[in-house]
Amino acid sequence: YDPVWVAAFYDRYGDKEWARWDQNAVQAVRFHVHRHHLTAPIRPGMIVLEAGCASGRFTRELAALGAQVVALDLSPGQLALHAENAKAHGFEQAVVQRVLADICDLGQFECGTFDAVTAYGGPLSYAMDRRDEALRELLRVLKPGGDLLLSVMSNWGTHQEYLRDIFNGGTPGQVARVLETGDLHPETWPVDTHRCHLFTSDELRSWLESFGARIVSLSASNALTTGHHPGLDALSKDPVRWKSLLDFEVLACAQPGLLDMGTHLIAVARKPDR
Repeated sequence: YDPVWVAAFYDRYGDKEWARWDQNAVQAVRFHVHRHHLTAPIRPGMIVLEAGCASGRFTRELAALGAQVVALDLSPGQLALHAENAKAHGFEQAVVQRVLADICDLGQFECGTFDAVTAYGGPLSYAMDRRDEALRELLRVLKPGGDLLLSVMSNWGTHQEYLRDIFNGGTPGQVARVLETGDLHPETWPVDTHRCHLFTSDELRSWLESFGARIVSLSASNALTTGHHPGLDALSKDPVRWKSLLDFEVLACAQPGLLDMGTHLIAVARKPDR
């Protein structure tokens, strides 16, 4: 885990983190699936820690659901954009506090502070070999019986999405190494500087349960629509067919046989009552 690298990466990434969900119809479907899994656990009046808030795209959704949000990120650049977007898009009133901090050390918060905790966008994937520390901290600051809502990068789904680029860029041995370890890192994948851990659905489930969390839901993002850019862009112009597609995608993403088919895995994990 290299927090300096992660912070610098997202500082450079800038407003792409806000805009990427609107790049094409596939991204719009991914956003819908992520947002869908916020709707049941998040209720008006909740105090929510958003770990890895980035530039605020999901803060806006939490605000729309009536939550009060403590927005936390490792990147100063993303937090600055978060403040700008909150004012521009009208959700500043829902932001209790902005905190520059590492997800592996939430010592500024007491145990059981938050009604719910979100970690969308893969912050637990970026924690790499320190992901146990990060998960322990997220669960520590969550109230007993509260929900942790997270998304991580998917091992098989990422390989499906980028299959052509992967085999054009690396050797079969390097591909096998990333699949085996789940670690995307210059040591395992020298053709790129990115560094994160890619999970399988079985690994994610076992890992969360090993910390005593109960899996409320587990989902891919996406499944049916991964890679189907041209046809989806046209379909998105038809409101009735588009809504039907989104409904089918949410159902498909939760099917056990499709969990590993999207670029991300989404989980809702509940902390024990005691």
